[in-house]
Amino acid sequence: HVDGLRVDAVASMLYLDYSRNEGEWIPNAYGGRENLDAIMFLRQLNEAVYGEFPDVTTIAEESTSWPMVSRPTYIGGLGFGFKWDMGWMHDTLAYLERDSIHRQWHHGEITFRSVYAASEHFVLPLSHDEVVHGKGSLLGKMPGDDWQRFANLRLLFAMQWAQPGKKLLFMGCELATPSEWNHESTLDWSLHDADGHRGVRTWLADINHLYASEPALHRGDSDPGGIQWVEGSDAAQSVYAWMRKDPTGESRPVLAVFNATPTPRHNYRLGVPQGGRWAELANSDADGYGGSGVGNFGGVDTVPVDSHGFQQSIVLSLPPLGALFLAPEPTP
Repeated sequence: HVDGLRVDAVASMLYLDYSRNEGEWIPNAYGGRENLDAIMFLRQLNEAVYGEFPDVTTIAEESTSWPMVSRPTYIGGLGFGFKWDMGWMHDTLAYLERDSIHRQWHHGEITFRSVYAASEHFVLPLSHDEVVHGKGSLLGKMPGDDWQRFANLRLLFAMQWAQPGKKLLFMGCELATPSEWNHESTLDWSLHDADGHRGVRTWLADINHLYASEPALHRGDSDPGGIQWVEGSDAAQSVYAWMRKDPTGESRPVLAVFNATPTPRHNYRLGVPQGGRWAELANSDADGYGGSGVGNFGGVDTVPVDSHGFQQSIVLSLPPLGALFLAPEPTP
């Protein structure tokens, strides 16, 4: 049984001039650079797959701005179920690979995705391409001492899980291996319960559970109403905050907050859409993950102080190189 098909290097099929110099390619019948035969083939492929097996998916690894890759063929799309968001992968990794003191100058690498996030059905990939050919492992890319590298890696996964889009993690990345993937050897299972590595694996398990149990985190992945920025301009402190929302309105919102520096941020005020107590659902800096234990004692109460366009706000302690997930507790 095959769950779906991933088509590699779709951009090289769509463009006649892909990786070709002037004079090395022939324009199409209309004088353009689009490969009309390839476009027809990809549409027919997706129509055939979904026509025979409507419960599977097809995914395009497509790295350009070609429109409607994951839209139906009957409205002019290519018909794929999903498209890899290569821009998110490159921007986020480039941001987190920098030493934290320099991140304030590259704040837009995290916020830019909101410009196009709802234009396709996206998959957020951390794929094999990023952990081979001398690029190093995900843990190896992270700056700082050992504690900071593990904290940065947990922060990376938190950002991935909090963003709209489906999640793709290459095998073994949950082990936080220090060396890149080697197809000649097995995964280093000796790291499964090693200090630091166990914390990353446990953090992934916990945010997986959170992702499945909180509809706001997985509904509306391709809906502009599925995310609302709360704080996107605090470059000086490298803090981000956004609200994941259920477009159906049936479930509670989830506030995701990130501190991309090793400096804890105490008394940090953020506006929220409703009053009451906001529970701390997950904290990547918790002791159980190998963190320093900076947090909010399980939750915080709102105060009637305007902030970020809301009439209610909460005051948080933001952990170093950490991520928080919060949601309003049900009212009695």
